[in-house]
Amino acid sequence: MKWLGRRQSDNVEDRRGLSGGKAVLGGGVIGIIILLLNVFGGETGQTVGSVLEQMQGGQPQTEAAAPLSKEDEEMGNFVRVVLADNEDIWTKIFAEHGMTYEKPKLVLFKGSVQTACGGASSASGPFYCPGDRKVYMDLAFFEELKSRFGAKGGDFAIAYVIAHEIGHHIQTLMGTSSKMRQMQQGKSETEANKLSVALELQADFYAGVWTHYNQANLDTGDIEEALSAANAVGDDAIQSKMQGHVVPDSFTHGTSEQRMYWFNKGFKSGDITQGTTFEEIR
Repeated sequence: MKWLGRRQSDNVEDRRGLSGGKAVLGGGVIGIIILLLNVFGGETGQTVGSVLEQMQGGQPQTEAAAPLSKEDEEMGNFVRVVLADNEDIWTKIFAEHGMTYEKPKLVLFKGSVQTACGGASSASGPFYCPGDRKVYMDLAFFEELKSRFGAKGGDFAIAYVIAHEIGHHIQTLMGTSSKMRQMQQGKSETEANKLSVALELQADFYAGVWTHYNQANLDTGDIEEALSAANAVGDDAIQSKMQGHVVPDSFTHGTSEQRMYWFNKGFKSGDITQGTTFEEIR
């Protein structure tokens, strides 16, 4: 992605020098379980936070943070440019539909973090917290995405994930998230999971829409990087890799094929009215 020398957002909170090292329960089996629950975690930060707080006695436990490296600083600048692009594009799209876009904050952290949805560790994966309308990311996740889940990597994989989480912010602004939670009431776990899948795939669709309007800044191979990341974090791909078999009724984010399809649909159409996942995912 072409990003050097371009506008950077002022809405990034860089806590990487403050939040400390690994949370005590951030790795191992516990970390893997949380990662599977919350890869591209949508609005599940509250659930993850509650689990961590209960198991840690409610006390965040961290180590002293090391100074940011030159690479850390460069990645922070890249994230600021991606967020700026999201701000510019979604402000324009919302205005075209008679709405006002409210810019979210994006928090970079290392190891563990406290949010309005509770505490979370880097094992949670990137997530959006509707309680404070902030996106939370530990950039170490992207090494995990490549090494454990086989994604191609690259800077646009990061851009795709950011755009996906901003998609959840859009769903909050448009009332989609609250409607989905109401629809889940009284449903079986299987039916509630299908609604969660629809929400996640719509966030992938919005990431594609953002990419459609950001094509002037794309490099060769960027779309492939996004699709590789989407493929790697499909529920079926994760379950197959981690447990050797898949359980479709337990899917909460969608299959690899679905995630790639909806990103592509958003990218090719650029039309937010075509994100009809709730009508099409049954």
